[in-house]
Amino acid sequence: MKAPARKRLSPKERARIAELFERFSAATADPRTELVFDNPFTLVVAVALSAQATDVQVNKATARLFAVADTPEKMLALGEEGLIPLIASIGLFRTKAKNVIALSRIILEQHGGQTPLTRDALQALPGVGRKTASVVLNELDIEPAVAVDTHVFRVSHRLKLSLAGTPDRVEAELMAVIPQPWLTRAHHWLILHGRYVCTARKPRCMDCPVGDLCPSREGIA
Repeated sequence: MKAPARKRLSPKERARIAELFERFSAATADPRTELVFDNPFTLVVAVALSAQATDVQVNKATARLFAVADTPEKMLALGEEGLIPLIASIGLFRTKAKNVIALSRIILEQHGGQTPLTRDALQALPGVGRKTASVVLNELDIEPAVAVDTHVFRVSHRLKLSLAGTPDRVEAELMAVIPQPWLTRAHHWLILHGRYVCTARKPRCMDCPVGDLCPSREGIA
């Protein structure tokens, strides 16, 4: 992967951002996705199912699903009719079932049953967009990436790491300002921070490990 173009920052701002990620690292040295998976295929499926659903909801469904279908072959044999009851507790389950079966067929027919692990090939799969591909590539340590979901978007704005208005623009700006040593883990730190501390409605500013570095603290406390 081509290294992201680094953004020119003032020494003070560069030091603030470095300290943010130093503290995140001190709190959680090796953050990982909370989605449960066993192999690249089940990771792709779990992430695709997680759109507009919580990791807890997805894990409950995939615990049953992956027990019977943890490969493209088994998933295709299950079919949409067999898959739907197993993921019916997840939002948009009919569309997701259609996509999971379609991507399983493509992996079998076009990739010999091996889940492709390049960005272009992943994003060519039904139901797999840039965010899903970024999560997969980053989680498997293939490519540093910052997948911008609602948590990352919110935290990035509050910490003034990016003020861009779209997920793609936020991603580009994060990749340009996050110190290189932290790029592979930044995605998870920002998600976890947004999920458990810097929440949307009632951020826990008094418990925030980077509160003194947050330009938005007074306005959201």
